[in-house]
Order: sequence, then structure tokens, then C-alpha cells
Amino acid sequence: MANLTIQLPVFEAEHNIEIEVKVNGKGKRLHYRVELFDWDKCEKVEEKAVCLKNMISTYDPKWQVVQIGEATEKNIQIMFREKNLPVPGVELM
Repeated sequence: MANLTIQLPVFEAEHNIEIEVKVNGKGKRLHYRVELFDWDKCEKVEEKAVCLKNMISTYDPKWQVVQIGEATEKNIQIMFREKNLPVPGVELM
């Protein structure tokens, strides 16, 4: 099983989420971050896709995009997952 869906409580953008997963006693900590990207950083409204690509490409490289949310007139919500975050004292899968 490559994907598992977990219902999370409602949270605001720009919050961090930590999930620890154990399979047969071996664990891995997953760390997610939700960010809002404002469209006011884009020079031309009609080039939002290119602008979004540029905003994501300059984001901290230790985070990878997991999900792009629905865009509003003012912003777009992006969820990132931290790459290779170890769990202290737990062997990684």
C-alpha cells in the first residue's frame, strides 16, 4: 500500500503537521507543512502557473510538494513534506 488517507482536524494554513508511522515496529516520522502563496507576488495575473512554478522552485529544497490546493482570487494553498526526516531511536523502514 503506497498511500494511506488520514482525516486530520481542521487546521490553518502555515501550520506544521507531524505523523509517526510504524509498520512491524519500524517507524518513520513524516513532517508536513502547509503554506499559502499570495498571487500579489505575480506580475501578470494570466501567468499564475509560471509564477507558482517559480515560487515553488525557490522553496527550501529539503521540502517536496505533496499537494496543490484550490486557488482563490488572493492565494493558493500548497502542502509540502519534509524529505528523509529520521525518528530518534526508531529504525527507519
